[in-house]
Amino acid sequence: MMRLRHLIPSMPQRLLVLLLMVLGTCALAADPGRDPGRYFFNQTFGDFSEELDTARDQGKTGILLMFEMDECPFCHRMKATVLNQPEVQDYFREHFLIFPVDVEGNIEIVDFQGHPDIQKDFALKQFRVRATPVFAFFDLDGHLIARYTGATRDSEEFILLGQYVVEGAYKDTTFSQYRRAKRDEARQAALMPAGNHQ
Repeated sequence: MMRLRHLIPSMPQRLLVLLLMVLGTCALAADPGRDPGRYFFNQTFGDFSEELDTARDQGKTGILLMFEMDECPFCHRMKATVLNQPEVQDYFREHFLIFPVDVEGNIEIVDFQGHPDIQKDFALKQFRVRATPVFAFFDLDGHLIARYTGATRDSEEFILLGQYVVEGAYKDTTFSQYRRAKRDEARQAALMPAGNHQ
């Protein structure tokens, strides 16, 4: 009888084993997505004036810069939950060249006008980036056309931000108004009977 007691785990041990099994299953079920460094961001030598030429040649809408810093929890959350999603990566890579800019970085870059600068001065002096992340969209002439500060709620909202720029809605309305209008359209469509969709 004593030997059998050693083979059967005690109640706390059984709960621990069960908990570890559940956590392991959840970890396997979670979608880690694809590495944003490889699948979201493009490679660059830091010459944004040359990247404008590349974007034009490739038929892109423009360039997207993500101003970030290492200690930014919202930057990490965006990379871990939004920028790692294949549908986000595919949509944005289709329409934009995308580059990260470290707001504390000392790496030399060339700005859209062809002037040398360092990342932190480029971020602060040219675009007044004080909080991160900042997603800054530029047209093919290097003009800032839209800016979003902070993390989006989810992938769907981030793709909507991209559509806001691609569709040119930034010329007529704010992103919050655009988002609200799209949400209202979706609600209206959901309320319509199946045969009445146009």
